[in-house]
Amino acid sequence: MIKKPISPEIRQQLIYAQREEITEYHIYSKLAGQSSDAENKKVLNQIAADELRHYKMWGTYTNKEVSPSQWEIWKYYWISKLFGLTFGLKLMEKGEAKAQINYGLIATEVPEALNVAEDENKHEKELIGLIQEEHLKYMGSIVLGLNDALVEILGTLAGLTFALQNTKLVALAGIITGIAGALSMSSSEYLSNKAEGKEDLAIKSAVFTGIAYIIAVIFLVAPFLIFTSVYVALLAALFDSILIVFLFTYYISVANDQPFRKRFTEMVILSTVVGLISFGLGYVVRILFGIEV
Repeated sequence: MIKKPISPEIRQQLIYAQREEITEYHIYSKLAGQSSDAENKKVLNQIAADELRHYKMWGTYTNKEVSPSQWEIWKYYWISKLFGLTFGLKLMEKGEAKAQINYGLIATEVPEALNVAEDENKHEKELIGLIQEEHLKYMGSIVLGLNDALVEILGTLAGLTFALQNTKLVALAGIITGIAGALSMSSSEYLSNKAEGKEDLAIKSAVFTGIAYIIAVIFLVAPFLIFTSVYVALLAALFDSILIVFLFTYYISVANDQPFRKRFTEMVILSTVVGLISFGLGYVVRILFGIEV
């Protein structure tokens, strides 16, 4: 059915909205086709159907067929495949493209726009919340592994930097401490879950904790194997720790709808303070024991 004529400004907004809707229809459909989880497939197909319905409704006003953005389809498909459905889709829903669609303005001439806005803001977000991903169940274990490694290993490296004054020795000590720490944290996480009666989660929680710990260790120790100056290596390790905190905090802030700034600031301050204290302790130990390497 052809609707009554609309103003050029509103028509341009609708064409822009059409492009977003048909693009997201293809993204959701593509991800649904690749999903091996029956429930996730059902949710993705449902959202895709909503996007296609919105696209067709806008088309009754614009009388125009709009092509999807192949770049957006490729980008969000691979982000979702690499970093998880929840992260990829929530990132897409938070995107600037959505924010540029002025539903209030469109509603002045197209009353259905308010219903679409409600779908976008509530219904689809609720549906995305139904998507099940195993790694999100173990986010607490990942946080535990990363946080403990950043505090423990960065502190160790900072203390040894001044005490030993040798990048290779610091790296060796960091690797040994890191492996021992990863095994210790993994076993502690395993025993903790067993003690709480969560036997079905114990092994996987331990594995996620250990992997997160080892990843942090690799990033922190690597500068001491690359640079010859212990102080440059320590600064690079500090930069790496901030980068890890930034990336991971951003990930969980999107995937779990948590505040980014507060969590990021807390983790950076904690890691930095521990590093400075350990650096000072390394200086004291070097002076007291007269260590020369």
